[in-house]
Amino acid sequence: MSILPGSTIGMLGGGQLGRMFTVAARSMGYDVIILDPDTNSPAGKLATRHICADFKNLASLEILADECDVITTEFENIPASTLQYLEDKGTVRPGSKAVSITQDRILEKQFLQNHHIDTADFRVIRSSDDLQHASEQITHPSILKVSRFGYDGKGQITVSNANECQQAWQSLQQEDCVLEQRMPLTKEVSVVLARAVDGEVAHYPIAENQHKHGILDTSIIPARIDEATRQQILETATTIANHLDYVGVMAVEFFITANQLLVNEIAPRPHNSGHYTLDACLTDQFEQQVRAVCALPLGETRLLSPVVMVNLLGDLWNNNQPPDWNKLLAHRHVKLNLYGKKDARKGRKMGHFNVVDNDLDNALKVASQIQSQLEQS
Repeated sequence: MSILPGSTIGMLGGGQLGRMFTVAARSMGYDVIILDPDTNSPAGKLATRHICADFKNLASLEILADECDVITTEFENIPASTLQYLEDKGTVRPGSKAVSITQDRILEKQFLQNHHIDTADFRVIRSSDDLQHASEQITHPSILKVSRFGYDGKGQITVSNANECQQAWQSLQQEDCVLEQRMPLTKEVSVVLARAVDGEVAHYPIAENQHKHGILDTSIIPARIDEATRQQILETATTIANHLDYVGVMAVEFFITANQLLVNEIAPRPHNSGHYTLDACLTDQFEQQVRAVCALPLGETRLLSPVVMVNLLGDLWNNNQPPDWNKLLAHRHVKLNLYGKKDARKGRKMGHFNVVDNDLDNALKVASQIQSQLEQS
């Protein structure tokens, strides 16, 4: 049964993804209750109600269960026990099983392996012996990645030999990890999709992604790939969503090498590389998340115009003072989105902008110009 406007949606997590979800949901007529421990939660500022508490706080979870018609998540690092507790009391989308797999790099890679979906060669690391054996089996250079709570390049160290592997593991506090072969890439791409309660799947156009220091810098849409690769990406992402019995919006990141398409990771939520949909698609990824979790028909995902999305990091802020936005807003076909974060820090995502242009090359040129101007302001 559809959960219609006028109902209340609960959101676990209150960062920028929760904020943009809240804007979409409230615009559609829903109330939104945010559970997030941050007193300055960007989503909490716009929600109907912000419960400022830990994700394991039972009294707060009871409020969500009692007052919300459906509950969803902003990011994957919600404790599985929290999701399971809420599932016993109401509707949670996506479910705890899907999130528990995608929040753990070991489980995620084993899931992909079990379903014959290609990834970079990897080994599971739980002990020093595991690491010694793995470093003899994996071709170097390789990357040691923590199994849980790694994002934006955090918890990842490139290594060249067995000795460096051991040093890296020590610096990661001997957490469970995967050691993954570093692949020679021609492109990194991602696709955002939505899967409905009835199994319907809607894909967004594929984004071509460029990173700096492990953090997404620029997404180019449509990705400059051939049709056969495009179809393989869409089919693989759909297979993943179906095997997870997923309900909601998710993203799948891919590595493209000279002769392989490899899944890098799965994000069980809207994705940074999907922010272009806010200005270049009929239905953006956050409205789509509302539609999917509320069992509404999925919206049209057609690309209305080529677009380039650029992240704005805290590096651009000088002593917490923002850059000169006049240099960006002077462009009539550029759209700015800031996340309402109080403190700017190096590497922290503070916002993004979209350059919408019928000519993709021109959009890239303008995006680069704006980046340079903001860095100089």
